[in-house]
Amino acid sequence: MVWPAVAATLRRLRIRHFWRRGVMLVPAVLLLAHVLGAVPLTLVNRLDDQIYDVRLRLTMPATLDERVVIVDIDEKSLAQLGHWPWGRDQLALLADRLFQHYGIAALGFDVLFSESDTSSGLASLQALASGPLQDNQGFRQQLDHLTPSLNYDRRFAQALQGRPVVLGYYFSSDRDGRRKGELPAPVLNAAQVPSEGLQVLDWDGYGASLPELARAAPRAGFFNSVTDEDGVVRSLPLLSRHDGQYFESLALALYRVARDLQVSGPVWAQSPGGDSSVPVLEALQLQGATGTERVPLDPSGTALVPFRGRGGPGGGSYRYVSAIDVLQANASREDLQGRIVLVGSTSPGLLDLRATPVGQIYPGVESHANLISGLLDRHLLVRPDYAAGYEVLVLATVGLTLALLLPGLSAAAAMWTSLASLLLVSGLNFALYSAHGLVLPLASALLLILLTFGVNMSYGYLVESRAKRRLASVFGTYVPPELVDQMLQAPDQYSMRAASRELTVMFCDMRGFTQLSEGLEPEAVQALLNQLFSRLTVCIRRHQGTIDKYIGDCVMAFWGAPVTLPNHAALAVRAAQDMVAEVERFNQERLAQGLPSVSVGIGLNTGLMRVGDMGSDLRRSYTVIGDAVNLASRLEGLSRLYGVSVIAGDATRRQADREALWQTLDCVRVKGKGEPVLIHTPHPVPASEASGRLLQDELAQWAEFLANYRAKNWAVCGQMLKELRKMKSLVTVCQIYGERLLHYQQTPPPDDWDGVTVFDIK
Repeated sequence: MVWPAVAATLRRLRIRHFWRRGVMLVPAVLLLAHVLGAVPLTLVNRLDDQIYDVRLRLTMPATLDERVVIVDIDEKSLAQLGHWPWGRDQLALLADRLFQHYGIAALGFDVLFSESDTSSGLASLQALASGPLQDNQGFRQQLDHLTPSLNYDRRFAQALQGRPVVLGYYFSSDRDGRRKGELPAPVLNAAQVPSEGLQVLDWDGYGASLPELARAAPRAGFFNSVTDEDGVVRSLPLLSRHDGQYFESLALALYRVARDLQVSGPVWAQSPGGDSSVPVLEALQLQGATGTERVPLDPSGTALVPFRGRGGPGGGSYRYVSAIDVLQANASREDLQGRIVLVGSTSPGLLDLRATPVGQIYPGVESHANLISGLLDRHLLVRPDYAAGYEVLVLATVGLTLALLLPGLSAAAAMWTSLASLLLVSGLNFALYSAHGLVLPLASALLLILLTFGVNMSYGYLVESRAKRRLASVFGTYVPPELVDQMLQAPDQYSMRAASRELTVMFCDMRGFTQLSEGLEPEAVQALLNQLFSRLTVCIRRHQGTIDKYIGDCVMAFWGAPVTLPNHAALAVRAAQDMVAEVERFNQERLAQGLPSVSVGIGLNTGLMRVGDMGSDLRRSYTVIGDAVNLASRLEGLSRLYGVSVIAGDATRRQADREALWQTLDCVRVKGKGEPVLIHTPHPVPASEASGRLLQDELAQWAEFLANYRAKNWAVCGQMLKELRKMKSLVTVCQIYGERLLHYQQTPPPDDWDGVTVFDIK
């Protein structure tokens, strides 16, 4: 009699809560779709990354690993030897010191040697010997005698020859597929890999060492990193593909050199072969004198970096030795003898600092050191190939269980049940991480529990507002809040799907940043960039611009997407003028504090471009691409040459004609673009009418000068320049045209000269 009564009660509950349970399953369906790739949710990935970061920081040893030492091209070394790159004679001495005096075990360079060293002046002497002094036997004899000592590349190659040295290089992917230098031999070839290939990063270009250096030190590794969507480096690729061959990273190559290990082949999660099997990379098998070992990898050929501590010379994870101390033999021999040594830099001017889970400014060379430590310990964290299956199983189990239980429970009981589910799922995940080094997804399960509980407690509310919240989370970091509010009124109209639209794009670069940063501490450089970028970002958002990205000391933004703005060109010009004024105010504050001033160059261009969520499987962002974008970048680079803060393309000038008084600077043909382009700079409209008329008269005279210049009326142009030089706003550009006039008067251009200035550099 009891069972029929219970069964009847359960039937009533199922009927009573049918629709409620159906709605409660929506989060589970959504998150399952995310796992399966049907509905990518950036928020889930970001949360998973944050959970991983916290877990990593809580479990990292924070102890010194004495097996790996970093020889630091630091500020102290740069102050004594000068800016980077140093002469290869100094690097040869550095290598000799490390091996002969300090007795290190292996040496890796987290720097690139793709250009010949001309600092000795040998090339100039050889040019004299084959030119003006070719008949001077004494000069030629002296040159032959000096050549071995002045050929710094050869001296460096001789210092590397026959030693356990690994050189660094990088892979790249762009439309041109540029290739420079000589790659090492691949560790795997196409014959060792099934026809389906590995799911590793594929590159079409590279920048490698000079052939002479590559042949002297044939072992090399790429030092590319993998930046996640939030700009944080959590993993490094250990294996990458180029032209069907497979190459190893700097960390793996240096580890193998130090341990004298050979790559015997890949290890598959499931054996390749058969119609239905797809090979999934699980590990790389190494063979040495003491046996075999496996290097676990993600299916994409990457490995999570097992960070030991906060990083940097004061981080306590690795011993940092200044390069100048090694060159002068002032470093302690005990600190280096028998160690694996990485040569890299912590100087902010050399731009090898990255954001990581354990620090926003983390030396890139230490990331490789962490991987080497993990390989030595045979303890690498890995995201297994079955992570998606594990996530699906957890989501399905938890989702169905909560959907069945929560509707029939009181609010308090539902809360305690949800809390118990959170603790159970988190405990299982952490146990697998601690015991086996498995990094399995957790964010989706936690979100599922919280969302299911929320839907249960406020039925229907979260479903109706889900689209708005997702839209805000996706676009909130790109566009101003007021545009997000506008988008939320009709969220279905906006997506990150790529589309072709006419937009206006801006590149704003801080001039002289490398030179300025060389004299500052890392914290001061960080503070300077943060202060300046914060002010410039406010200007961009004030005029409804969308922040694309920050690239070193450059900020990129665009107008007209995701929200359509008919006056996007005018808004961009207003923002540019506002930014120039803001930099002037910023400099006044710095000068009052006794700090050096800064300056920026801005390039603007309007045209058809593609906008949307673009990138790779490892990192994507809402961005713009196209020839119009490339032209804006080139125009920013020209702003320094023409002595102006802002340069705009002709399309921008036409659409924003009323926003400023425009001065045409030139007609140019930039690298990568066949058609010539008129370039202009905007002058703010003066407050007073008299000043406005004066500026208009000056610009009219300048326009008349350009007309005579293009008509090759050199004499008239020369007379006009005398007056134009008196105008403060035209000093630099007058100097440029004065030099051109002098050149053309001495060497007239051809009859078909069209007045276009050609720039072959970026």
